[in-house]
Amino acid sequence: MIDDHLVVDTPGDREIVLSRVFDAPAQLVFAAFTRPELLVRWYGARGWQLVGCEVDLRVGGRWRFESQGPDGERMVQRGVYRTINPPHGLVCTERFDDQSYPGETLVSHTFTELAGRTTVTTALRYATPEGRDIALRYPMVRGVSESFSQLAELLATGTGGPQ
Repeated sequence: MIDDHLVVDTPGDREIVLSRVFDAPAQLVFAAFTRPELLVRWYGARGWQLVGCEVDLRVGGRWRFESQGPDGERMVQRGVYRTINPPHGLVCTERFDDQSYPGETLVSHTFTELAGRTTVTTALRYATPEGRDIALRYPMVRGVSESFSQLAELLATGTGGPQ
């Protein structure tokens, strides 16, 4: 069963918490979040695709995603990994090159497996309340929901296991 319900919470004036259940073990879901060859297959809202994906998966390592939209528009986001705890957690910073959100966002992904299904909880802590409000005004929730639906489809194929 694929649970396509994205749960969104705003526990504080600088936070957004997103969660969704995937029908796959945590090891596969973690791999999908950290391996470029998998990220390019699911990351982004429908109509958008990763055309550049760099992941230096180590504490202090950098990541950079360059997405292209249906009309050729580009968006670049980047950050630094702060905590890597496979397959349970991943913490990094995030900044958009176009300064969509002021300052740096702290992103914490938690992968909780129960009976072969994994709940991904993503907590975003924006630098300012205004940054969080901008994110909520953008179609960010729609984009994450569509992206996670693509991830669920990828996981349903059994792709993503460690090599």
